[in-house]
Amino acid sequence: MISSIFKNWDWSKFRYDDPDHKARLTAQLKYFLALPDVFENPFFKGVPEFGKERKEHFDRVDRLKAQLQGFTTAADFPGSQLPTIQKFQEVEYYDDGWQMAFDVKDMAYTRRNGFAMLNIQSGITFNLTPTGDKALLYQMSGDREFVWFDRYSGGLSWDRTLFDDEEWLTLEDQAIHFRNEAFRSRAAVYYALIEALPAAQNVAWQAPTPAALLVTDRSYEAVRDANTMNLAAQQIILATQNSGYGVNPQSSFIVLCPLQLRGRLKRALDIGLDATSNAVKHIDYTFQTVVTTMLATTNVYYVILPRNKMKVGLRMDLTSFTDFDMLSYSDSQVGWMRHGGAIGDVQQLRRCAIA
Repeated sequence: MISSIFKNWDWSKFRYDDPDHKARLTAQLKYFLALPDVFENPFFKGVPEFGKERKEHFDRVDRLKAQLQGFTTAADFPGSQLPTIQKFQEVEYYDDGWQMAFDVKDMAYTRRNGFAMLNIQSGITFNLTPTGDKALLYQMSGDREFVWFDRYSGGLSWDRTLFDDEEWLTLEDQAIHFRNEAFRSRAAVYYALIEALPAAQNVAWQAPTPAALLVTDRSYEAVRDANTMNLAAQQIILATQNSGYGVNPQSSFIVLCPLQLRGRLKRALDIGLDATSNAVKHIDYTFQTVVTTMLATTNVYYVILPRNKMKVGLRMDLTSFTDFDMLSYSDSQVGWMRHGGAIGDVQQLRRCAIA
């Protein structure tokens, strides 16, 4: 891991009190956090010039993230590190399954404070909620609504003694958690937006087919779940058929479910017409399951017609700033992000019961 983030660095020659060394270290940490401004930093020579094309930058970031999934051993540490250290670490994944439901637009290079959504029938959006305040849920309606980009931030304090004592593994741990927490908090915003769906979009647990199917039958629960998913998809198609989405019986739907329901819904998606044959499926539509641990309610799931008027704009990527606090002998790093989103048509979603 150390060799992935600080490739080809000779730590025996590193001095944190040297301005040039400090600038190069800061630039490398920013590169690890996938910040675009690192390419303009003249102190960091380990990053090649990628030009101004954003696609090339994010292609490189994706490759870097793949490299970070390796492990660290004691051999990766500088020679001055204590020889008894032996630690393996795997990079944690943040949950970005919400992006499969939303139409996510990269708006980092636009000079806008938000974006407009047209022809809104009914929808929902969130505003940024300061600590201690209550969530503000807004209903959207009319021909045109504006979605604002909100700012989100988080800070990290690096004790200067970690640099003095060359505790590079600890620094790397903190950088990994800092980055993952930033993207986890962003994902939480859009999962919460889905969970704010009004009760009018609820679908009750449907009766089994055949109606005489016994509750003790091993397929009873799965058949009822399958029928519920089918009805949810049917309702979405009928409600949005004149909305210009091009929706039809062959359209694909997302089934967003909490981890606790993954096995149960998998059985429903695989259930046959009877308990002994899978030749004919109960499922009438095309579903793709997205599983998450970030839903607050774990006894319901969502059937979603993705994208269309479910939109998110990413205005500013995770961008960090650093400063030294002489009173606490620490280096502070604060990361900022700007993004905003809304569900412009709640008819694209249904909340499904399991009992």
